[in-house]
Formats: sequence, C-alpha cells, structure tokens
Amino acid sequence: MSLPPPPRPPYPPPNGGAPEESDETLAARLRGRPEGEAAHSVALLMARHWRPVQDYAEVCLAAAGSVPAMAAAAAFHQVFDRLTFGEPGVALRPRLLLTVRDTIREWAAEERISGVLPDLEKASGGRAMRSAKSMTPENRKLAERSFQTLQPFAQCVLWHTEVEAETITVPAALLGMDTDTASAALQQAHEKFREGCVRAHRELAPTKDCSFYNRLLDVPIRRGGTLLPDVQQHLAQCRYCRFAAEQLSYFEGGLGVLLAEAVLGWGARPYLASRPGRARPDSRTRTAGRHGGHSGGGTGRHRLLSRLPAPGRRIVDAARSARSGRSSRSFFVGAGLIGAGVVASVVAVSLWPDHGGTADPVASTGGNGGSGQVSSSAPGTARLPAVPQRTRLRNAAADLCLDIRGTVKAGADTSLATCSSAETQEWSYGTDGLLRSAANSGLCLDSHADAGVVVLGTCADAKAERGNDVRYDLTVQGELLPRWDSGLALTSTTKDPGADIVLKVRDGSASQRWLTDSVSASPGSLSIAGTGTPSPRPAHNADRLS
Repeated sequence: MSLPPPPRPPYPPPNGGAPEESDETLAARLRGRPEGEAAHSVALLMARHWRPVQDYAEVCLAAAGSVPAMAAAAAFHQVFDRLTFGEPGVALRPRLLLTVRDTIREWAAEERISGVLPDLEKASGGRAMRSAKSMTPENRKLAERSFQTLQPFAQCVLWHTEVEAETITVPAALLGMDTDTASAALQQAHEKFREGCVRAHRELAPTKDCSFYNRLLDVPIRRGGTLLPDVQQHLAQCRYCRFAAEQLSYFEGGLGVLLAEAVLGWGARPYLASRPGRARPDSRTRTAGRHGGHSGGGTGRHRLLSRLPAPGRRIVDAARSARSGRSSRSFFVGAGLIGAGVVASVVAVSLWPDHGGTADPVASTGGNGGSGQVSSSAPGTARLPAVPQRTRLRNAAADLCLDIRGTVKAGADTSLATCSSAETQEWSYGTDGLLRSAANSGLCLDSHADAGVVVLGTCADAKAERGNDVRYDLTVQGELLPRWDSGLALTSTTKDPGADIVLKVRDGSASQRWLTDSVSASPGSLSIAGTGTPSPRPAHNADRLS
C-alpha cells in the first residue's frame, strides 16, 4: 500500500519558484512511486549532498579513500529508507551528517567490521569515537536541544547559511522557496534558535539560582551590556551557567561553530573548516549580510572555541576575577536575614485612578508614630505625592527615569530613560502595593514573570496566585522591594539610558533607590526621612524632575 504524498514544502514560492525540485518533493517521489521516478530523485538528492557527507566521513575516520565513501553510501541508504516510510525530506544535510557519524561509530564498535576495515581502528578516528562517552560536548547541550526543537525549514536555512557558509539561494532552492521568503525564514530561525537556548537553560537549570539568572544572562548579552556583579559572581561558581553564557555569546556573531559543535559534536571544527564557502574571501562577512545584521555584532565572524566572542571573554574574565577576589555566596544569601527591623517603614497611599480629584489622607505605617501624618520633607527623602497621583520614578544613581520600552502591553520591557513628560514614565502607587502604569492603568510592574527582569504585567494578578509578583513595599531609603522576596530590590543593569530594570540582592546602594516628583508638605502628604536627595520644591514644580 502506497503512502499519500506529504504536504508541499513550507513557504512555497508565490512567483516562478521551483517547489517541484525541492528536497521534500524529491523525497515524496521515493514513497510508492515508479522505480524510474524514484531513481531520478535518488540521483538528484545524492548529487546535492554527497560531497559534504563524504567530507565529514573522512573527518570522522581521519582517513580518505574507499571506507569514507562506504560510510557515506550507508548513511544515504538509511536516510532514504526513512524518507520512503514518511519522514520529511527537509533539512537533509544535518540529518545525513549525523547518520554518517553514528554509522562510523557503530562500525568501529563491531569487531567483525573493524577487522576487515582497518581504517576504523585509527586512534584519532573510529577507535576514538568508539571510546567517547558522548558525541556532543557538555558546553553545547543547550544549543543541541534548541536546534532539535526547531522546525525543519528553520534547521535547513540555519545550517546552510551558518555552517556551510552558503548564500541564502542554496537553502531557498532546497526548500522550494523564493529568496525573499527564505531570508525572512532565516531571521525567524535565528530568533527561535536563541529563544530555544534560553528556554533550555531555564528548563534544565540544576538549581533555583540558575533558573533565576536565566534572563539576567540573556538580556545583557543580547544587548551587548555588562552583566550584573551578582551574575558575574554566580558564573564564577556555576559551570552550567558559564556554559550557557558562552553559547548565548555566539549570537552576536557567526553561529557556525556553535551549530556545528552542537549538532555534530565529533569533528565539528575540521568539518567547518572544510566547507568551500569559508575559503572564499567574502565568507567572513556573508552571514551578517544574509540576515541584515540580525546577529547583533554584524561581523559574521565564525569564531573557534579558542577565540570566544567579546561577551564570552568578558564573562570568563569576570568569572575569574570573581573567583579570585570574592568570597563564595549564593544569590539569595542574606534574604533570610531581612527582618522587621531592616525594613524600617513600609508605606502605602490610596489609589487615585482618575488623577484629578481631592485625595484621601495618606496612611503610613512608620515615620511618625503611626499618626497617619508625616513630617515635611528633609534632605534625602523618598516620598510619594500628597495625593496618590502619577509620579515619575527616578533612579538616584543614574538620574534617569523608569520607562516602558516599545508598545505598552503585558510583557513589555522596562528600562531607564531620560526623564520627560512621557506618559510611559508616570506611575501610581496604591495601598495594595501595586505600581500602576499611567499609560495603561490595567498594567503594573511585574517582578516575577520574567525571571528577575521587570516587565509590565496584568494588575489583576494581584488578586490571584501571583499577587505578590506585582506588589512592592517602599522603604525609608526609597527602595522598592517585591513582596515575594524582600531580600531583593528594584534596580537597573547599568546607569545608562536603555538599561534594563531588574531585581538584584538588596545592598542599600544608590542604584536601588528611587525618587519621586517633589511635592509640598501638607497634611496628608507623604515624606519619609532619608539621606542624599534635594529638599522638596514648591508645589507648582511637582510635575518636573530636574
């Protein structure tokens, strides 16, 4: 009984393409079609993929000649058998390479085969493969897992552009796509591959600390920034996260090394060096051009392990510095020591949704004996307006304001920005501990949805199981502490515009203090004594930060 033909290749070309010659269409002709038609498909598929498969067989065997050719032929036979029984014919190249690797390893482990094929006994070839515990290095496990979860068309465009160093026209032809569609697919594949690595790091995290540092690793590396000191110290102690950071660092340049070592493992670097596309003078810059600089660094440089990308070098250097100059401690050390005496005052003001009427008196749990009224501001105060109206939150160390990046929606990132009158910089603080965005009163600062990176979340969560994730306590020092862990405080990754808003261990530094717009002292106003900030300005300047 013949199997029905598979669906057409993904992204069929709308105008003048040739999906009838794609790998998938040729593979479909192997399924219950006449022998002559099947032979035609076999010939075309072998013509497209034979040379790289034999090259890799020679790398694995550390030998040339008939034995690599035999291993290549066996690999084709196995893959074609699986195509006949319905496997998709997309991303054949990495599948064929993996098959020839596993075939050689199996042959080397079988004495009856290695006895008649001496090439399998070379110390640097089959014999070494036979004794290896794993084909994939430990520091490539996340990338391996991510690549396996990609759609086959994404695997195809990534492999041929990054590892084979071919122009986008090659995977486009193999997929039956036009080049514009293939270029768009490549950009999407890059992003999905990176997301998969970040997700794998979180899902496979051996400790709670590793899971917490997930986004604190991802975001700074993605944007070329500096890792938080706590993250650097964690890397000095955690091999798993060091490996994750190194893998993520490849995304700012060429992915050839990362992909080859993650997918093939054994002999990846020699195979990479053997690709004809890398011998051409322009091969070093082709990758960036293929996907519009999406790689971040825009260099398209295919680095070897001995030459890590710049973020990777910074990570390793920081780890070494932390290892030699700091004592070992966990991210959460000290969290259990935060007691009632440390948080001297937790303040709350009534919510003012329309920002325009007369305010109810402001209540305070500290600062004035619980009288419900606090004294006029003194130098160094952290204060909220006399009415629970909108106010900007200015970072004391950076002198920049907390802003929303991009579209105001759930999941949007927050960052530091030059203080302005933008609505995205205005926030209101309620008696329930919610920090609501003036740009959308249904959205609040969420400190727990994105593993330590502060984003916008739905305020309704305050009534649900994740209520404390969007609630904060304000201390006398002007710190904003998430109610799910008072040992952490709101801060930024750097003091520069565009720096991400994150959580880190509470340390009392100026970078963890937040100032509000000044208000005049009056009954019902809130002004908590601290140190280091200017005295209140007249009421008519309450809407300015300067």
